[in-house]
Amino acid sequence: MTFDDPFRPVSPAEAAELASLVSGPVLLPGDEGYDAECRIYNLNVSLEPALAVGAADAADVRAAVRFAAREGRPVTVKTTGHQQVDPARGGVLISTRRMKGIAVDAGSRRARVEAGVIWQEAIDEAAAVGLAPVSGSAPLVGVAGYTLGGGLSPVFGRSLGYAADHVRSLDVVTADGELRHVTADSDPELFWALLGGKGNFGVVTALEFDLFPLTHFYGGGIHFPGEHLADVLHAWRTWQSDMPEEMSSSLAVQRLPPLPELPEPLRGAFVVHVRFAYLGPVAEGERLIAPLRAAAPALIDTVGEMPYTAMGAIHMDPPAPMPYYDRTTMLCAFPAEAADKVIELIGPGSGSPLASVEIRMLGGALDREPAVPNAVSTRGLPFVLFGFGVGTPDQAGFLTGELDALMDAMEPWADRRRMVNFLSVEEATDPERLSEVYGAERHRRLTATKKAYDPTNMFRVNHNILPG
Repeated sequence: MTFDDPFRPVSPAEAAELASLVSGPVLLPGDEGYDAECRIYNLNVSLEPALAVGAADAADVRAAVRFAAREGRPVTVKTTGHQQVDPARGGVLISTRRMKGIAVDAGSRRARVEAGVIWQEAIDEAAAVGLAPVSGSAPLVGVAGYTLGGGLSPVFGRSLGYAADHVRSLDVVTADGELRHVTADSDPELFWALLGGKGNFGVVTALEFDLFPLTHFYGGGIHFPGEHLADVLHAWRTWQSDMPEEMSSSLAVQRLPPLPELPEPLRGAFVVHVRFAYLGPVAEGERLIAPLRAAAPALIDTVGEMPYTAMGAIHMDPPAPMPYYDRTTMLCAFPAEAADKVIELIGPGSGSPLASVEIRMLGGALDREPAVPNAVSTRGLPFVLFGFGVGTPDQAGFLTGELDALMDAMEPWADRRRMVNFLSVEEATDPERLSEVYGAERHRRLTATKKAYDPTNMFRVNHNILPG
């Protein structure tokens, strides 16, 4: 069904009808709780749906999807809202944050989590039986959205691959309002597309994935003064090229805010933050990291044996929502010339306003196709570079200009494919750009699956893949 006015409001009577069918709240703009339900991580992107449904279970999700289909409205889904790309005006928001079920099976080394679970919750449950998931750098991010975008772990990535590689099943409500239990055997095309295709094919209400025997690892971070960027970056660049798959690392050039929760040497400081995680013996980890420890005098060195439950301390990603603009690129190589260009644009004396520019080493298992393939498009690329600047919309032109200049400078070493979880708003909302993000053949397969399961493009308030 289509309507002449895609932004028309939902009437109180329509909202009341849906509310009679669901157990969670159904909220219109202006209702108490509506703003809280719509709150997302990037404060520069508003979320203004015609109706917000706080789903308590899969039945609520089905009712909300069927309502949207009947009314000809798009659907957007969020748990924490870390990658919302559109205001969703006229649409239906399904908020999954109340769906908190977690079941860990120590015998099979698997977990089944509902769509509202964040990584720290899953990590803690798995840790109780000596296991760990392939979680990301920010433990307050939702499990579902992270995994549907591939999922890059700063601990397990190079040894185990993407989080999507270890999913065994997904429960998903498709555009027809049906709840499907999807496995590689039951529906191989939908299973393939969901894992890497982000939120284009339905609302995932639960997913089951493998866990791994790990309680502690050797890791943490070293903060160096920013004036030593050249020494540290070149040392890291050559060091990482000879690391075993059990070692993962990234480097971030950061201009930190003067926040009281930061340790004193880091408040308002310009720093180089080198991050590590090693899955082997502590003594071997110390030997491997020694050359970087010698690269420059450190402000703070937190590298040591740490519990997996504290893995968020590796990257120290900011937990609170903030206004920002970001850009990303994948690199086929990171030679000395590329490092020198980074130093020129964001190093000492550059006057760069960017809050953080990081480069993560990939490779290892991240290059290998899993036993059951999926739509993740970035295998074979050794680095991802991601930058962001913190500022309100009046600074948009300035900050995005700085980010674009950096990404343009990396073009000689860049690939057109991208990690979906790192896409900026501008990239995520350009369907033609998404063709390059996935590569032509993978994108063609995704559009065919989209046509089969969402022919009217109901799930389009996202990194949108058009029905083929």
